[in-house]
Amino acid sequence: MQKQENRYTIAFYNLENFFDTIDDPYLLDDDFTPNGFKRWNKSKFWNKTNKISRTISSIGLEESHHPPVLVGLAEVENKRVIKTLLKAKQLRHIDYDFVHFDSPDERGIDTALIYHKKHFGVISAETIPLMVQNTNGERDLTRDILYLHGKLHQEEVHIFVNHWPSRREGADITSYKRVKAAKTILEKIEQIAGVDPNIIVMGDFNDGPNSQSIKALMGTGRFINPMKKLLSPVTGSANYKRTWSLFDQILLSHSFLNYEVGTHSFVKANIFAPRFLKEWKGRYKGNPFRTYAGNKYLGGYSDHFPVYVLLDEHKT
Repeated sequence: MQKQENRYTIAFYNLENFFDTIDDPYLLDDDFTPNGFKRWNKSKFWNKTNKISRTISSIGLEESHHPPVLVGLAEVENKRVIKTLLKAKQLRHIDYDFVHFDSPDERGIDTALIYHKKHFGVISAETIPLMVQNTNGERDLTRDILYLHGKLHQEEVHIFVNHWPSRREGADITSYKRVKAAKTILEKIEQIAGVDPNIIVMGDFNDGPNSQSIKALMGTGRFINPMKKLLSPVTGSANYKRTWSLFDQILLSHSFLNYEVGTHSFVKANIFAPRFLKEWKGRYKGNPFRTYAGNKYLGGYSDHFPVYVLLDEHKT
């Protein structure tokens, strides 16, 4: 695809436990400290920071003249790690800022949004609590949903950044939590004023395109899911026990299919999986080159590939 000046990248990236090295007494982050189980130290932190910055700066550059204008993040511990990331060599020259709120997640991993200030301006931002209970009746202290209202160039957009409850206890047993997350987003959308608003729902949903939770969003008729066609037995955004999944997705409202002046239109979607993000050899060749495999330090990037969409801006 030929590069175009009016083409822009919107991405999502699960960073796989992007923790600082400081022990927070209120979080279950002990493993990611110098004396913790994973022996997480400044050297490892900086290695990961530089690798993530290289990745983010590269997403979509084969098809756009610009670095990503919006990047949703999952598994960031706090504002400190994001500020450090944006000061890294590959990103410090880009006029990036970010939005982040601490969430009630017990481990302290949150979502965030990085945005290019030349192309995007924040009008408002808030968290939407995800009120779900475990099977024992206690609240699941999971990640909030990050919601932003802003302007992409001159067009208003509404963005939801997600990291939905995990499947750790079983996909079917925990499905109701992710369905509740989808319904929580739909409740917020009903409060958004205007006719046919521009909506971007991105995240690690811990569910694939054909799951009940994603169907709850798609069943409204509001969205297209350009990620759906990207999943196959030989590719995805993450690989667990030799099976590919596409839990990382970006859904767009139908309004991104118009071509009016002053609007943005959808061009394509893809998984960003260049060679440097992959295992190069061995039984896991082709999988994401991750930071840890269990407690073994590998020194890679993340156990997820980023996903992205390209939008064209129509100026004239």
